[in-house]
Amino acid sequence: MDQNLKLCPNKLVQFLQKSPDQIRKADIIRFVAENGIRMINFMYPADDNRLKTLNFVVNSEEYLDSILTYGERVDGSSLFPFIEAGNSDLYVIPRYSTAFVDPFAEIPTLSMLCSFFDKEGKPLNSAPDQTLRKACEAFTKTTGMEFYAMGELEYYVISDDNGLFPASDQKGYHESAPYAKFNDFRAECMDLIAQAGGQIKYGHNEVGNFTLDGKIYEQNEIEFLPIPAMEAADNLMIAKWIIRTLGAKKGYDVTFAPKITAGKAGSGLHIHFKIMKDGQNLMTENGKLSDVAKKAITGILEYAPAITAMGNKVPTSYFRLVPHQEAPTSVCWGDRNRSVLVRVPLGWTGENDMVSQANPLEAGHGTVAPQKQTVELRSADGSADIYQLMAAMVAAARIGFEMDNALERAEDLYVSVNIHNDENKEKLAALKSLPDSCAASADALEEMRGAFEAYDVFSPQMIDGIINKLRGYDDRNLRKELDGTTKMLKVVRKFWHCG
Repeated sequence: MDQNLKLCPNKLVQFLQKSPDQIRKADIIRFVAENGIRMINFMYPADDNRLKTLNFVVNSEEYLDSILTYGERVDGSSLFPFIEAGNSDLYVIPRYSTAFVDPFAEIPTLSMLCSFFDKEGKPLNSAPDQTLRKACEAFTKTTGMEFYAMGELEYYVISDDNGLFPASDQKGYHESAPYAKFNDFRAECMDLIAQAGGQIKYGHNEVGNFTLDGKIYEQNEIEFLPIPAMEAADNLMIAKWIIRTLGAKKGYDVTFAPKITAGKAGSGLHIHFKIMKDGQNLMTENGKLSDVAKKAITGILEYAPAITAMGNKVPTSYFRLVPHQEAPTSVCWGDRNRSVLVRVPLGWTGENDMVSQANPLEAGHGTVAPQKQTVELRSADGSADIYQLMAAMVAAARIGFEMDNALERAEDLYVSVNIHNDENKEKLAALKSLPDSCAASADALEEMRGAFEAYDVFSPQMIDGIINKLRGYDDRNLRKELDGTTKMLKVVRKFWHCG
């Protein structure tokens, strides 16, 4: 028995002893028949960046085979604004590799994510998942490499304050019980996400920690492992659904909102990426950041103002993107530097054998440094359309490889210390700033849309829809008008459950 499959928390994978990408329709039917599954759920993202659900009762093997083969019709105009009501029928077709046993259903239920197809049976060109798929295909066709990604999912849990062991305000980073109140909740979320196929790296408390009006507000983070970008987006979508659903069952409020009150840590959705080829991580060379990595970084930085249109989709996103809050405002990159837009974290490139120093009994066994180096985009937040965001990153990274001066631009955009220090005023003045509103992000996307529409990655209809939605908030001066005022909290509550 394959030890990796044996340890996999996904019950379907355990039962079949197959990796998810090898699961076929016959495997699903056998699992349903032999495990008492009585319902099937199709789940798929819509324009509001949330998963929708369609339920089926397993009436017979014939009916089960039918829905797994042909999917079902849905009203596309109720899911996406770019689809006209007069011609709105779409098909949703399940992707067997995403199947998992619903951890919340009282009736035994198997759920799986779906892709959208048009009336001719072709992938819907403007669907979020299809956009990411096209971006990845164009990247690989152009570069011969693969784009891997993973997210850092930050969120606040809110519940009644019993007054016991109060946490230190804004000092919650990696806090343990009893000062941290929701570690068990986070651990349960992680377990359920893993059962649903999520590739989790770790979880911990984050900085945000405060009490307000008799409520505890505690910030948590669940970070994932880097995997192919399409799978990474699926992981994040399912994870958000699980965290919210479990929170609701326990009577906790949970929010991924980018900002929830003035002066407290906001929540981001940092996306790490690495470039792979033939199973090898190409982000480092001879212990240093590689030219491959620098070219990808350059492409993402060049189009960063437009990427906010996919990753920062509500007005309160721009209450978070302000100086001195460990959130980026300037288009630059650096090593281990949390004030930059693109950060290069520690990557196990040193030569010292740390494990033998911490564990003397391991001395002499020798270790090989893992290929863990990733690079992190720090601008996005929980309002993001995850598929659009990753598609935009992949498309921009591809352009970095197409630029003749990518390495020179990488040098120009590099900063070695905190960009907001007084000594860097001149450097800061020379850098582009990220947009400060949804309207400004829409302007940036309109200016740069050709880059995202290339290779037919983003459809013109999708770009138009994003621009129109962002401009509809009419928030061009909102951040200045509401900064530090009680009116800000009303706006925050309006977008409390964004994404």
